[in-house]
Amino acid sequence: MIMKTDAQLKQDVIAELTWEPSVNASQIGVEVKNGTVTLAGHVDSYTEKLHAERAAQRVSGVKGLAVEIDVSLPGNGKRTDADIARSAQNVLEWTTELPKDSVKVKVEKGWITLSGELEWDYQRRSAKHAVRSLFGVVGVSDEIGIKPKASVSAVKSEIEAALKRRAQTDSQQISVDVRGGDVTLSGTVHSWSERELAEDSAWATPGVRKVVDNIAIAY
Repeated sequence: MIMKTDAQLKQDVIAELTWEPSVNASQIGVEVKNGTVTLAGHVDSYTEKLHAERAAQRVSGVKGLAVEIDVSLPGNGKRTDADIARSAQNVLEWTTELPKDSVKVKVEKGWITLSGELEWDYQRRSAKHAVRSLFGVVGVSDEIGIKPKASVSAVKSEIEAALKRRAQTDSQQISVDVRGGDVTLSGTVHSWSERELAEDSAWATPGVRKVVDNIAIAY
């Protein structure tokens, strides 16, 4: 595979940001050093910031990503923390995947912090997805815990089986270490999508509370 220069990577990331309809690329600056991309600037919503991150990750050759983007709400986009908290609590109640009163909400200067305990990672992700697009939100912190239910050996075997079934690369290149409900992944893959697939496989295993992704991308 031909390695891209930093200048080529910068051009490709800028082009991908410009192509992404949910991002105003003119407000985002791009710098690249040794394959690591830094995004800086201001956007009008938290979801736009997330879309900018994902756009950069889609570009082949990106080894790392640093995000220094601020969310600057327009004048009519500001809401009180109490209003945001009420909206967040309502939308969580409407989210059918979540047990009642399982997720707690704290809001400070537009930044939502979620806490509590759930049984599955897909429930945790549903909670984050439900609140991040709310009007006035500038960021979301996830402090939700996952209740462990499986033994160490069962967690490890299920993760390795999932990687063999789903990974686009040789699962033997990925090492799995389990301590309690905490999982550490290491090794190498060839793209961001393969790395995300390995991490998703780990999170989809019952009993996993935390995933540390130390997988390197080797182009």
